[in-house]
Amino acid sequence: MVTIMVPAHNEEVVIERTLRYLLTELDYPNYEVLVLDDGSTDQTPQLLARLQAQFAQLRVITITANQGKAHAFNIGTFFARGEYILSNDADTLPEPDALTKYMQYFTSPAGLNYAAITANMDVYNRTTLWGKSQTVEFASIVGIIKRSQTAINNTMYAYSGANTMYRRDFLLAAGGFRQDRATEDISIAWDQTFLNLTPKFAPDIVFHMNVPESFRDLYRQRKRWAQGGTEVWLTNLPRLLAHPWRYRHVWSIMWDTTFSIVWAFFFWLTSLWFGLTMLSFAWNGNYERVWHGIVMSLIFVTCQLAAGLLQVLAALILDLHGAKRRYLFFAPWYLLFTWLVNPLTIVTTFPRAVKTIAGYGKGTWVSPTRKVVNDD
Repeated sequence: MVTIMVPAHNEEVVIERTLRYLLTELDYPNYEVLVLDDGSTDQTPQLLARLQAQFAQLRVITITANQGKAHAFNIGTFFARGEYILSNDADTLPEPDALTKYMQYFTSPAGLNYAAITANMDVYNRTTLWGKSQTVEFASIVGIIKRSQTAINNTMYAYSGANTMYRRDFLLAAGGFRQDRATEDISIAWDQTFLNLTPKFAPDIVFHMNVPESFRDLYRQRKRWAQGGTEVWLTNLPRLLAHPWRYRHVWSIMWDTTFSIVWAFFFWLTSLWFGLTMLSFAWNGNYERVWHGIVMSLIFVTCQLAAGLLQVLAALILDLHGAKRRYLFFAPWYLLFTWLVNPLTIVTTFPRAVKTIAGYGKGTWVSPTRKVVNDD
């Protein structure tokens, strides 16, 4: 049996549509939907009560105070009737055949050691510039990075929090989700990796999700992701250094994470140094040096842009057999955001991540701005 767990905190805008879809459109005979209402103060509880009266497959656990997504998941894990647990966000719609494909992976001979299978994310709300650019981004992340991580060393930096199926006993073996961390999907992926359990990326299992459509919501989301990445780095680097051979399979993603964090600080420090140097040259009337510095930096950025476009193009060709190639036009916008904003979020959230590792973290959450997306 499969339990679809849907965490919800103030999701009145999208929760009814998602639940009706999950309860009526999935092509799988044996599953339940378990909603974890984490202290909602809007109309979410009333909507859930009405839906429960209509669908016997729907169960609801009410948590009186908002204590975070990870806390809700841990409670739901012990109430779940299924041996397999699908985490599904309140705005996420998996394809009708998703459960069938998930179980085909788990029940295959190679699937005996699969701890979790994460699906292929597809952006649902593509009407805005932000939505289109994130279509490129997720194709790039999923199409290249997750494929390469699982292919090289059977590791994965992060599961998709919006739609991932876990084997329940392996989830419990890892101690469940860390409740004080900013990103439960990143931390559980690392915890299971250290147990030498196998993650699986399934590009043929597709789910549709809404993405932030304003810079404010997007920046807030990326700050949370950046903090979560730094937290797993601070937690697991000493562990890996203490037993480098025992955990040798983790070195590939540890190096990748380390270089990403170091690069973020290096990028902004050198950018600050470059800007101050150019201002100094201009102040002293040395405009030739200013022009030379600008030209050299433009050459360097052009090389970076070319390399980034090649990666994005390869990802768009691979993902869903090239169905997203038309979004290549929006790749420069995505690359600009990645190079400028993502490093900034790593730098600015670093102190908060250190505070969390020191024992002062909390897992409460605030749902992003939701709005209904038309099917057309």
